[in-house]
Amino acid sequence: MHDQAERLRQRVNEEKAPRTSKTISIVSGKGGVGKSTTVLNFALELQKKKKRVLIFDLDIGMGNIDILLGQQSKHHILNFFEEFLPIHDMIEVGPNGLSYIAGGTAFDRLLELDENKLEYFFSQYELLTKSYDYIFFDLGAGMSKTSLAFILASDEIFLVLTPEPTSIADGYSAMKQIVKENPSLPIIAVMNRSPSIREGDRMLAKFASVANQFLQKDIVQLGSLPYDKIVPKSVSSQTPYVLLKENAAVSKAMRELVDRYLHAETGVKRNGSFIQKFKKFLLVR
Repeated sequence: MHDQAERLRQRVNEEKAPRTSKTISIVSGKGGVGKSTTVLNFALELQKKKKRVLIFDLDIGMGNIDILLGQQSKHHILNFFEEFLPIHDMIEVGPNGLSYIAGGTAFDRLLELDENKLEYFFSQYELLTKSYDYIFFDLGAGMSKTSLAFILASDEIFLVLTPEPTSIADGYSAMKQIVKENPSLPIIAVMNRSPSIREGDRMLAKFASVANQFLQKDIVQLGSLPYDKIVPKSVSSQTPYVLLKENAAVSKAMRELVDRYLHAETGVKRNGSFIQKFKKFLLVR
């Protein structure tokens, strides 16, 4: 039962040099924009590039990474805090060696926990930074105090949008709040379900222009993912689209986004570790 966790522990011990994960929060202004599907397929493409990736499913009450992968998780966040499980016991392994931690409905109680439990979380999280290149926080729609703590402590933000006016408006509102709290935090925008890549890029450029004009914020326009009938099929079959059909238009577009991201490495110089920034947020609140 513990073979998987033991292998993950051994991965840490085998590291010859300290590894510092890049932490990335995945956000959207509203639900239903394909945020979890986007981060899942993005992470799988990173895995193909020999990157070590962990998805931390923090979509409160609606965590679905394990469902999208067609897997049943043995543990979720509530187990971690109630049973003080080692963080590596929480990790499940999906396709291509992709690691993920399943979400749970009780996660919103994190900031109500006592100091000892918070310190336990911090100490266990520190182990993850030595095991992975990228840690993605898949956050729910909206901006609770809990999700904002993760966002502001991250190295950069992925903002997932769709062409619908409500998604654009809500995405702008979410970005406005982030910029208010930390103007220097890098924001990387992706336009999902675009009528075409050209149209998606045009809308993304318009969104970036508005952000620059009214928020004095330069965002990174990573690119667009076209609407593709393979996406709902992949959700139904619980198989990520980059695995279900590699030559699909959306799969090709996803590979281009990942290549662009890796070549650009869009984040600025990091100002403190995730844990340091998370603690700072708690203190000022």
